[in-house]
Amino acid sequence: MNRLQRVLDDLAGRVDTPMPIVVADVMQRNIERMQAFAAEQSLDVRPHVKTHKCIEIGRLQVEAGAVGITAGNVGEAEVFAGAGFDDIFLAYPVWPSGTKGERIRRLAQTTRLRVGVDNAAAIDALADAMGGEPDRLQVVVEVDCGARRSGAPPEVAGDLARAARNRGLVPVGVYTYPGHGSAGPDSREPAAQDQEAALRAAVRSCDDAGIAAEVVSAGSTPTVAFATGSVITEIRPGEYVFCDLNNTRLGACAEDDIALFVAATVVSDWVPDQAILDVGTKAMGREGNPEIGYGGIAGKKAVLAKLNEYHGFVAVPAGEVRPRVGTVVPVVPNHVCPVVASFEELVVTDSEGTTLQRWPVAARGLLS
Repeated sequence: MNRLQRVLDDLAGRVDTPMPIVVADVMQRNIERMQAFAAEQSLDVRPHVKTHKCIEIGRLQVEAGAVGITAGNVGEAEVFAGAGFDDIFLAYPVWPSGTKGERIRRLAQTTRLRVGVDNAAAIDALADAMGGEPDRLQVVVEVDCGARRSGAPPEVAGDLARAARNRGLVPVGVYTYPGHGSAGPDSREPAAQDQEAALRAAVRSCDDAGIAAEVVSAGSTPTVAFATGSVITEIRPGEYVFCDLNNTRLGACAEDDIALFVAATVVSDWVPDQAILDVGTKAMGREGNPEIGYGGIAGKKAVLAKLNEYHGFVAVPAGEVRPRVGTVVPVVPNHVCPVVASFEELVVTDSEGTTLQRWPVAARGLLS
């Protein structure tokens, strides 16, 4: 029997569905393995909390040796700062509109706060938002390494860092995100090489501007294995804490590293070779496509072939036994982050199903 199904069977009758289940010992092993890798490479770990949005898990990461955390928006940073996390990198080119300017200013008064910037207008807006205390806010210049998302050309990093210094902000380095490393198994190493080249160019640009890049920050879970022997000083993986099917397909983790699944119940089976589960887009998000499915049944070839808001359509392959109505099955997501964001709490157990805790997804729903 698949290990995740065994965990689920041990929890029989103790959890409602749909529900995200975290296998704590597997998660802890993932945390420790990443920390050990970073130590071998003389890198700091600054995990991205957008994956779990959970105070308890963030504390486990810091206890294992993480130097701080990465947040994706001001709201996430506020939640974790309120829980005592005092070293936060908001790795996003924030525009301080509405209440964000004041909120960033308050965070910077109690927390070592770093904020991403990739343009001069945002630098001016952040400096204005800090009022008479711009030197309380550290900024990290984002550069593009080929993902074609946010990020300035690496060769202008020094100009932006100098602009930040001229406005009284504290430029501390550069960062990037190699998102194109998730295109397929063969994309991981080339994307990491692109990341390395972009960061080296950005560091040179800062040097030319007379500003030392103390922080050279890199992502991500798919590419982190190739962040070796380089200019990088810290890594910002997120998904490694749970792993998922996408990372398994990419070769960034093994099936035994998957530490989160969604418990789902078969609620209908009228159509041959199909079972309907009580998980849809409200629980799983929309990550996937008809070719790979929208999540898989652990230990089976069966995948979620289609999702409605509350229905998951399991396509049962020939030769595989269709689960009966009432059966609870472990569904492994393609991408774990949107799944966690769909729930108010995580049910936390161990590989034997002997413990049962409920940890709030404290930063759920915070998008600004």
